[in-house]
Amino acid sequence: MKIVHFSDPHGGGPAEDFMAYFDKRWVGVFNYKFRRKFRHDLSHLAKAVEYIMDTKPDVAVCTGDLTSAGQPGEFVKVLEIIKPLYSSNIPLIYTPGNHDCYVKRKKCVEAVKNAVQVMSQNKYTFDSFPHKIEYGGVEMLIVNTSAPSNLLCSWGFLKKSTSEFIEKACVENPDKPKVLISHYPMTEEHPFLRMRHRLFGQKKVLELMAQKKLDLVLCGHVHKPYLKVDQQGRGECCAGSVSSNASMVEIECDVDKHSFRFTQVPLN
Repeated sequence: MKIVHFSDPHGGGPAEDFMAYFDKRWVGVFNYKFRRKFRHDLSHLAKAVEYIMDTKPDVAVCTGDLTSAGQPGEFVKVLEIIKPLYSSNIPLIYTPGNHDCYVKRKKCVEAVKNAVQVMSQNKYTFDSFPHKIEYGGVEMLIVNTSAPSNLLCSWGFLKKSTSEFIEKACVENPDKPKVLISHYPMTEEHPFLRMRHRLFGQKKVLELMAQKKLDLVLCGHVHKPYLKVDQQGRGECCAGSVSSNASMVEIECDVDKHSFRFTQVPLN
């Protein structure tokens, strides 16, 4: 069973309305104008889509941050690049990132809700998170850990109800591998140093990982890719940013052995 995992393209642009200068969007717009647009190349995302279309995995996974400030025009730009993939018969899983859920402005909320429905190929909606779906004998647990936070922080939150959903799913059908799809990593080596960017509420998930009841976490948020896995490939895989690192991850899963093998795919 083959999974291709990519994340964090961070398509950006200028402020799309006057009110953007009075909410958190101005931070994302400023960051894009003076920093991200020099580091993130969306041509790498186009190459990722082309690679996925050519290799035809059992499922493709995008772990969020399509945009820089959650603006409708940013979603339009990135969704147009990904369109060949979500218009194909290759299953696609997407969960939004904190930049996709940047503010509570109505049109921005509607934009991310539309993105979830389009990217998921109408298999689930923003309001139906958390969601479980199975591909190739592997159960995918899709959760939304992103929500608007304060001006200076990029916090993620794993709600108690979502944690309970994960726990219940992990004890059902123990013969099937369980893969959690989240924008935020569950593990954090430097929780205090990264306080502005961390996830809250993942204690139970870490216990499930330690007990081998949850086999693998696929995440983004951290732009440099990493693997924190055991000899069987169980643990956590962060795809990094497809647009700034020009790479994504191909994962081969042995369903019977609950084991995973990872290959970094260069896009430049």
